[in-house]
Amino acid sequence: MEERYLFNTIEQKWQRKWEEENIYRTVEDEQKPKYYVLEMFPYPSGNLHMGHVRNYSIGDVIARFKVMQGYNVIHPMGWDAFGLPAENAAIKRGIHPAKWTWDNIAKMKDQLKSMGISYDWEREVATCHPDYYKWTQWLFLEFYKKGLVYKKKAGVNWCPSCATVLANEQVVDGKCERCDSVVDKKDLEQWFFKITEYADRLLEDLEKLPGWPDKVKTMQQNWIGKSVGAEVTFKTEAGHDLTVFTTRPDTIYGVTYMVLAPEHPLVEELTKGNGEADKVKEFVRKVRMMSNVDRMAADMEKEGVFTGSYAINPLNNERIPIFVANYVLMEYGTGIVMGVPAHDQRDFEFARKYNLDVRVVVQPEGEDLDGATMTQAYPAEGKMINSGPFNGLDSNEGIEKIIAYMEDKGIGKRQVNYRLRDWLISRQRYWGVPIPFIYCDKCGVVPVKEEDLPILLPTDVEFKPGGESPLKTSKTFLNTTCPECGGPAKRETDTMDTFVDSSWYFLRYCDPQNSEAPFTKAKVDYWMNVDQYIGGVEHAILHLMYARFFTKVLKDMGMVSCDEPFQNLLTQGMVLKDGSKMSKSKGNVVSPEEIIGKYGADTARMFILFAAPPERDLEWSDQGVEGCYRFLNRVWRLVEGFYAKVKDLESNNQALSKEDKELRRIIHSTIKKVTEDIEQRFNFNTAISAIMELVNGLYHYKDNVSENEQNLALVKFGLKNLVLLLAPFAPHISEELWANLGGNQSVHLQNWPEYDPASLEMDEITLVVQVNGKLRDKISVPKGISREDLEAKVLAEPKISKHLAGKEVVKVIIVPEKLVNLVVK
Repeated sequence: MEERYLFNTIEQKWQRKWEEENIYRTVEDEQKPKYYVLEMFPYPSGNLHMGHVRNYSIGDVIARFKVMQGYNVIHPMGWDAFGLPAENAAIKRGIHPAKWTWDNIAKMKDQLKSMGISYDWEREVATCHPDYYKWTQWLFLEFYKKGLVYKKKAGVNWCPSCATVLANEQVVDGKCERCDSVVDKKDLEQWFFKITEYADRLLEDLEKLPGWPDKVKTMQQNWIGKSVGAEVTFKTEAGHDLTVFTTRPDTIYGVTYMVLAPEHPLVEELTKGNGEADKVKEFVRKVRMMSNVDRMAADMEKEGVFTGSYAINPLNNERIPIFVANYVLMEYGTGIVMGVPAHDQRDFEFARKYNLDVRVVVQPEGEDLDGATMTQAYPAEGKMINSGPFNGLDSNEGIEKIIAYMEDKGIGKRQVNYRLRDWLISRQRYWGVPIPFIYCDKCGVVPVKEEDLPILLPTDVEFKPGGESPLKTSKTFLNTTCPECGGPAKRETDTMDTFVDSSWYFLRYCDPQNSEAPFTKAKVDYWMNVDQYIGGVEHAILHLMYARFFTKVLKDMGMVSCDEPFQNLLTQGMVLKDGSKMSKSKGNVVSPEEIIGKYGADTARMFILFAAPPERDLEWSDQGVEGCYRFLNRVWRLVEGFYAKVKDLESNNQALSKEDKELRRIIHSTIKKVTEDIEQRFNFNTAISAIMELVNGLYHYKDNVSENEQNLALVKFGLKNLVLLLAPFAPHISEELWANLGGNQSVHLQNWPEYDPASLEMDEITLVVQVNGKLRDKISVPKGISREDLEAKVLAEPKISKHLAGKEVVKVIIVPEKLVNLVVK
């Protein structure tokens, strides 16, 4: 055995051997329980960062631990490979997106292998490979057959720099989250998935996910935004219907104005010929420059303009003015709201600003609110007033009575509303999945035939800054024939949102080589659902929602049996340096390659797992990295020190000394602690801490028990269990040490150690001894000692007797197995 820990030699040796022997290859095995551990696959940017290292190290510990527990573990990896950065690289550097992407994949794959992650690379997928995106297109057509795909004109967020549509969530403070450009609004024909048809199931089935963080489930609940209320139709004086959704029908008698979203198609009609048209037109232009996020912000100043038109309240026939305002969005509800300033703070602020009436219609118990003197809205329940025949009702009862009244009169109905909008998936870019549709002057919009898939991305495209898809520059792609009539036709030039690709990749991993279908049901049903999913909380809404939607649709299609893709979810914290997220612009990036080159992959893994619990942010520490490196060297020296004595040693029945029993107790308590910390809590930091304590215990035994009295069989037992416990965290050094200790097969294929409860028992216990509550000594006594013997031993201790001189012991208080307190006077 080498005297020094040569991490570079060891890590390269075992990475090569693992690959040659293909030890991480997994196939279905009905004789074993399955376990599917998955980290969110990366975009191939070209370099791993420390966030990647943390994510994949967490997953690898779980995967290796479960293999050693006897599970049939699938642990795959792939590449979320389509996306805008590749296209931007093509424009900036003159490199084709495909070459840029595949070069990056090759580099990042080498980096992952250098970390010693236990991936089954035979299951590797890349979303930009035709073998993958053929089935993304196929699924798109299947969704279309189910009526879950449609196309319509829609106002969209447009980034002029990226020259593509952005989802609302990709607009931050009115700017593109990628390039920081100010986002415009455009009306474009766009493709949508009808995710709203699954809103109730997406909401209700969150209850099936006790293994998800509550904060993530709350984020999804809020995004779906289910509201129960009523839909009410007001009419304008010109006869136009203004339909609103409200959760507070009990306040309809308090409506003093109406508001339309600036984008609402009726705005132009309402301003015709009344002198307000120019003012309204300018206001609409101004508001359309704002992002939806800004318009919905609580601190946004509420602004509006009168349209010159009036509506009639259907319950009391009052004439009420109609405004256009910045705080109403076309995307939410009907794009029209009724203003009830006495009972909604937003409406109250607007009414005060524009001198509109504030009418109280719900009075709190024991108070007498006056709309003229109110300083804020009263949004809670109470007794109804100023509400015609509904006066005196409790407002909750009033809600039901007014809905029934409106349904009877045909002016409203009970309604459930959602904040969730249909998923806009069109992107005006090249590097994405081509949408498999064709436009024919004779036949209209026609789906591509299944046998013609995949629709391949062409290579004869030009990448220019600007608003049009580069696919329009390819004559070979654009011009085609209609599948229906055979006449000349044009291909769709939009590509799919990359979230489509990542909404089903976990299913393809189950059957990645299948050329006849996206996957076979039998294989998916064996592996799914994912037992443990790991990734950043930034994906809490979009990716997780879309993956859940896809899985539910596929279940309805009979392609899978599970209706939730991810049984348990771990959202790991960020890696920070100097209190900030690592970024090139801040100059605080630490390169994984640099750390691995200087200290080794095992040290990098140990630090990233030891520095903080996985769900919390981790502060980078160079001293912490060096500390983990010193610890692994300490483990190496410990094994090396005993190597020659224990390598060929068999177990024996040697009687255990007091020191032997204590070492045995430490070994078994460490097995128990590490097992529970990984299995029950993913507290890898405390598990590693326990392993460090075991190393301390072994060193203490080595240094304090003479060589001729050392129980070497027990030492070897301790060393082997140390290596087994360390294996998921530091796989290379563990593999080398296991071989040195006589292991014939990989340490990662061994059974996880089990502790012996009887060995946890201590023959002796340490007690604190106090005199009048002050600590005076600590003593060791046999476990189970009688009260009389314990009192006698305490009173005989020299350190205690000097505090008793000339005093009377009036009381002896014993807390079993903890302390003895002598009360004296």
